[in-house]
Amino acid sequence: MKRRVTGIGGLFFKTKDPKASKKWYNKHLGFNTDDYGSTFWWKDKQGNDCSTQWSPFKDDTKHFEPSKKEFMFNYRVENLLELLKVLKEEGVTVVGEMEEYDYGKFGWILDNDGNKLELWEPIDKVFL
Repeated sequence: MKRRVTGIGGLFFKTKDPKASKKWYNKHLGFNTDDYGSTFWWKDKQGNDCSTQWSPFKDDTKHFEPSKKEFMFNYRVENLLELLKVLKEEGVTVVGEMEEYDYGKFGWILDNDGNKLELWEPIDKVFL
C-alpha cells in the first residue's frame, strides 16, 4: 500500500462542558465554532481543499471506547477499505465495522498503547 495516512483529520477530546469549551476557544483563540466544534480548512500540495476538525466531546462519551484516554485522533487516509485490510493482516486491532456517510468513510483501530484512532477517508467537497 503506497500511502496510508495523508494528514490529521481531527482532534477530539473529552470535557465536562463542551459548550463552554467551544465558547472559550471562540472568544480567546478565534475558533469559528458550531455544534460540532471547529473546522479548519487548508489545501494539500495538489491544491485540493481539505479540512481538519476540532471537537470537544462530553466527558461521559462512549465514542472513544475501548480506549480509556481523554482524547482521540482522527487521521485522513486515502483508501480506508484497503488500509483496514492491510492493518488487520499486520495484527492491528480493528474496532467495530467501517461506517460510510456522505462526507466519508470511517474505521477505528487501536494503537500499541490501546489508544483508539479514527481513520477517515474524507469527501471534503461535501463541506464546501
